Amino acid sequence: MAKRGYSLAALVLILDQISKYWVLNIIRLPEIGGIDVLPFFRLTFVGNIGVSMGMLQADSDLGRWLLTFVTAGIALAVASWLRREKHPVDVAALGLVLGGAIGNILDRVRFGYVVDFLHFFWEQYSFWVFNLADAAITVGVILLLARAVLAKPGPQGEPNTGNRNDA
Repeated sequence: MAKRGYSLAALVLILDQISKYWVLNIIRLPEIGGIDVLPFFRLTFVGNIGVSMGMLQADSDLGRWLLTFVTAGIALAVASWLRREKHPVDVAALGLVLGGAIGNILDRVRFGYVVDFLHFFWEQYSFWVFNLADAAITVGVILLLARAVLAKPGPQGEPNTGNRNDA
């Protein structure tokens, strides 16, 4: 079962890095600044030195590397959890989180920031600029939280994870 999660992580990583290559080298978004795609969607280049949604700005080399190592530690913990996980929804969720985390770690190592470019907005309301890795991480975390909240207690009051190995 873990192979499926690792395969999904690899797919997320590849798609994330291809999209960032396209943004940086093909359409050269940093030079253009932005491209209107739809009335509510724009490609906008942001070099994000923080974590998700620009929080916890790492504006020094020390901060950058601390953030990189902390994120790598979390990715290793997710990879370890994925290796033991049996439930298909959790395997998929962990694969999404792992692939997204590795994609953003690679950016931070290579560029010193994470390449964000997907920008949704509506009239005067602007939402965060993010990338495919961020989207994968968000979907993965939502799936994990939904499973945790919706899990029914087992016969002895323990959560029923739905694993085939549950007795």
